[in-house]
Amino acid sequence: MPALLASTSIGHSLDAFFEAVGQFFSDLAAVHWGALALGLAFFGLNLTLRSRAFFHSLRAAYPAVGFRWRRIWGAYFAAVGFNNVVPARGGDVIKLFLARSSIPGSSYPTVAAAFFVESVFDVSVGVLVLIFAFTQGVFPKPPDFSKLNSFDISYLAEHFRFTLFLITALTILGLVSFALLSVRARAFWARVRQGVTILSDRPRYLREVATLQVLGWMCRFAAFWFLLEAFRVGGSVRNVLLVFGVNQVAGAVPFTPGGAGVQQALLVKVFSTSAPTAVVAAYSVGQQLAIATFTALVGLGAVVFIFRFRSFKEVLHAGRASRDAERAAERAGVLLDEDPPLQPPDPRGGGRSKSLRARY
Repeated sequence: MPALLASTSIGHSLDAFFEAVGQFFSDLAAVHWGALALGLAFFGLNLTLRSRAFFHSLRAAYPAVGFRWRRIWGAYFAAVGFNNVVPARGGDVIKLFLARSSIPGSSYPTVAAAFFVESVFDVSVGVLVLIFAFTQGVFPKPPDFSKLNSFDISYLAEHFRFTLFLITALTILGLVSFALLSVRARAFWARVRQGVTILSDRPRYLREVATLQVLGWMCRFAAFWFLLEAFRVGGSVRNVLLVFGVNQVAGAVPFTPGGAGVQQALLVKVFSTSAPTAVVAAYSVGQQLAIATFTALVGLGAVVFIFRFRSFKEVLHAGRASRDAERAAERAGVLLDEDPPLQPPDPRGGGRSKSLRARY
């Protein structure tokens, strides 16, 4: 019976998504292309500013090492582009590998810890956005998520005990991992602290990270304003903040690329009283397709022209091989921080004879 219900829910979710896709293509002629282009331009500027903030966090962690922002920018775009077309946030692995390989003598724990620096500001803004969204009277309350026409979020809301078990299990797993790493690898935690070095210098953090994130959020605001205009929903402060709230919820359920399905269900519910359902459905799909296509193309271009890989898949394989080699080296007691970074594959067609050599 649970399997049958799950299958039925998935079917309804897919039907709703493809219906929205059909509505989008039927209304394609009504799209305001100038507003759409401006929206994507501001979205790209948002990611560029965020990549610069990430670069500053890494530079604070490695002050004596020279590395180029262009490669960090490429790693950032590649990650976002991959996350918008593939589920489970595999793009974070791509960003981790590409950023690490761009910084001579860097380590995975330090680069991964630098991810956390961004979240300090983003979580604060995200909480305020959700508070606003839930006080507007149009955003569904968490218990009502089970009624949404999206399998992943409705299933988690409907099966509260399973959701609670899943959260508890993940929390326990995190605590056990923390305990094991604390005992077995003190150097690991030293590298983690190195990754968040910039947080200990408040003026520098505010100047080089928080300020850029504020500008990035402003660009993101402008991006969604123009996207709402492009698909005839209507740009306004309230509407943009509601879209932000939908993105926050969809981002917490990374079972589909870019939160597909969850975004469509929530957007139709949120804007049900302010725009026709067909218009909102077309907007929900059109916005996601536009952002996914734009970021995927730019991200793939960065992978090919900056890092000299031929595809996202090739980056993932190289990243796994690099991480496995590092773990083997750690078990063997080799000091990795003194090693040179990975080199990109030979653009002349020689493969990656040097990129994955046994340098450990």
